[in-house]
Amino acid sequence: MKTWVRGGTVVTETGVQPEDILIQDGKILKVFSGGPYPETEGAEVIDATGKYILPGAVDIHTHMDLDVGIARVIDDFYTGTAAAACGGTTTIVDHMAFGPKGCSPWHQVREYHRLADGNAAVDYGFHGVLQHVNDEALDDMAQIAEAEGITSFKVYMTYDYRLDDLDLMKILTRAEKEHILIACHCENHGIVTYFRERFVKEGRTQARWHPVSRPAEAEAEAVSRLLYLARAAGEAPVYVVHLSTSGGLEEIQKAKAAGQRHIGAETCPQYLLLDEKLYEDPQEGLKVVMAPPLRRKEDRDALWKALKENELDTVATDHCPFTFARQKQQGAQDFTKCPSGAPGVEERLILLYSEGVVKGRISLPQLVKYACSNPARAAGLYPRKGTIQPGADADLVILNPEKEWTLTAEQMHSGRLYLL
Repeated sequence: MKTWVRGGTVVTETGVQPEDILIQDGKILKVFSGGPYPETEGAEVIDATGKYILPGAVDIHTHMDLDVGIARVIDDFYTGTAAAACGGTTTIVDHMAFGPKGCSPWHQVREYHRLADGNAAVDYGFHGVLQHVNDEALDDMAQIAEAEGITSFKVYMTYDYRLDDLDLMKILTRAEKEHILIACHCENHGIVTYFRERFVKEGRTQARWHPVSRPAEAEAEAVSRLLYLARAAGEAPVYVVHLSTSGGLEEIQKAKAAGQRHIGAETCPQYLLLDEKLYEDPQEGLKVVMAPPLRRKEDRDALWKALKENELDTVATDHCPFTFARQKQQGAQDFTKCPSGAPGVEERLILLYSEGVVKGRISLPQLVKYACSNPARAAGLYPRKGTIQPGADADLVILNPEKEWTLTAEQMHSGRLYLL
């Protein structure tokens, strides 16, 4: 069966062009203008006149079915990927949670196959996770990359299974040898722990103290240290997740200006569109307890400028939703007990269009670059995903630039409409 998408304007990271698309068996067969051609005879026709046609978006930072110990996110792989599809995201790459203490990295690979296989509405892949380091874990990392095609692994510089500099050097050195990408949550654990413990002791436990407990300096220092470690390890490939501050951005810019290669960085819609003022209300502030926290307007402006000037690589979501009425209320009296995270997998693409493209902060091709093409590259999926060309998967988004609507929780599909 063939499908002919006719009359639309195709958008890729390199340009915007009125073109038709012919699809067969889930693959793009032909991208053309000036038809019809003999190949289109008998095809089902989708009229895309006046619409933009984008590649299906790729979100390479989600947390489906994540258990954080004090709570479990409300999206499993079905509800979360259904929400993704409704928002124009047709592929996710999910970050695995920590497993039992001392477990092999293989443990979570098997667990996440159990959670996801046969249960997802879109295509999906995984990032591995490293929570301790020894020879066996490093060998497992290499074997998983070979056997499973999981060529990126997450490490943390804070939280219970944080890794110290010695462990990170061991991982980065092996990753450089095996051509494995190391994604990193960059926050200085000492800074964060000091302020969290101090604020709890002093009774400063409302949501407004959450961003103060995770200051911008914690991110900037950790980003800088990761980049120095990666350089010492032979320029190991690293990827900074959920960048939120101008200070962290400056460390990346300095490293690149000094000639360091193999550096990737993502930011997220929440750090582009929201700021720390939301923490002032003790209840509303619980909704945006996340790590890293929301920052200043100046940080938002710096991140938008970096996107405009092509100094960042991707916009992902860190999709990690909890219910406000029940789960987030665990932190009502103490922000350190509030599950950390927020949704985003459904909202990302339309927000980047309305707040980025329409407002002139980024171009249409840049939207595709940050939400489709570059994420696909980082995950090793390009050009099968993230572009519109013959041979690519026919994951397409048809966007009507004339339609206006207001984003509300009731319109979203995440977590079975948030099951309050």
